[in-house]
Amino acid sequence: MEARTLSESGAAPDADAFVLWVLVWSELAAFGILLVAFLVAGIVQRQAFVAAQDHLDPLLAGMNTLVLLTSGWQAALAGRTDASRHEQRRSLVIAAFFGFLFCAIKLFEYRGDVGAAGEATYGVFFELYFIITGFHLLHVVFGAVILLLVAWRPSPTNVTLITTLWHVIDLIWVSMFPIVYLV
Repeated sequence: MEARTLSESGAAPDADAFVLWVLVWSELAAFGILLVAFLVAGIVQRQAFVAAQDHLDPLLAGMNTLVLLTSGWQAALAGRTDASRHEQRRSLVIAAFFGFLFCAIKLFEYRGDVGAAGEATYGVFFELYFIITGFHLLHVVFGAVILLLVAWRPSPTNVTLITTLWHVIDLIWVSMFPIVYLV
């Protein structure tokens, strides 16, 4: 019989992986449902959605895409198995910095979107827009804070956990960007 080691959390490594993937798939399902609702509403209220999208700034959203992908690249560097503790810390802090930069750009973008949000001619576009992008923004804030906490005391399990979740946050934005801003 093979001996099992415990991870930092006290759980067997398989349990840590199971919890991670439950979290990943639940996040993807939640955002998937929201994006499908956005697409369906866009079909039902096509003219309102087209008019509302004219108020969005795809250039800022595109900049945010590059910022978040840069952050994800840093997270990937931290997650390398051959990365030293110092490299992990540096990459996690840089990833968090870019996450917070994403938030600043998004809040700046919201400043221009709020004025148009109350107009009935745009249907449910801005309600769904703020729910989807706001929910994502909360994930970015939370993830960036966790990146900093893990950078303070990196362990293999925690680095794997946060970098995997950070990549899910990236994946969600990369899926959301064309649907919300370009379709």
